[in-house]
Amino acid sequence: MTYGDGYLVRSAASTLPDGHRLHRHDHPWGQLAFCNSGVMRVVSDTAAWLSPPTRAIWLPAGVAHEITMKGEVATRFLYLSPELAAPLPPSPEVLEVAPLLRELILHILTIRMLHPDDAKQDRLARLLIDLMLVARRVDLVLPLPTDRRALALAEQLQEAPADGASLGDLARRAGASLRTLQRLFPAETGLTLEAWRQKARLIWSITRLSAGATVQTAAFDAGYESPSAFIAAFKRQFGVTPGRFQLQ
Repeated sequence: MTYGDGYLVRSAASTLPDGHRLHRHDHPWGQLAFCNSGVMRVVSDTAAWLSPPTRAIWLPAGVAHEITMKGEVATRFLYLSPELAAPLPPSPEVLEVAPLLRELILHILTIRMLHPDDAKQDRLARLLIDLMLVARRVDLVLPLPTDRRALALAEQLQEAPADGASLGDLARRAGASLRTLQRLFPAETGLTLEAWRQKARLIWSITRLSAGATVQTAAFDAGYESPSAFIAAFKRQFGVTPGRFQLQ
């Protein structure tokens, strides 16, 4: 894909296995990354985003990232020309995909490319932008620290959210004192270490819910001792109950 080739939107679809990774890359066009099944984890230099079904990630042009598949993932990607994408946010965001936006994404995939010389296709491209602009934003992002010790701990917490080890033990595994990491996390992520750990657990639970797990199973897999404590924390974090992310 190049600038100025005349098209407004291009598309791509594939089904990728659990653990498959699209290694670090970027695009000259903005990308709307959506999946019909499974969960995509998108990681840039500064943050990690999660995209389960019913949510999508908007990645502006030039944002270097990699994508890892959680479960078998039916990827649905739209690539938006710089001119078309101009009204959209300049930084990545997770968007709630309402039924109309979902059907539009899937319809565009059947056409494959939208060209401004076709009046119907031009209207579809403009409708896509309108729906993306009004889509509800969802806070499924974890800001990543830059210090190597803090980043090592962040990776531990994401890979094993149910690990019952104390933060002190986890800090030692990362090669730093707990006090040092408690200083680094707020400075580099804007979240306390404790808040970062809880958010990582809750975001992890969404991968389980999106794979069909019950709320109780997702709660225990995320390290919570009771579903009620999990539901309360989930609602405080995301403003909705876990059921909003369950496989329908």
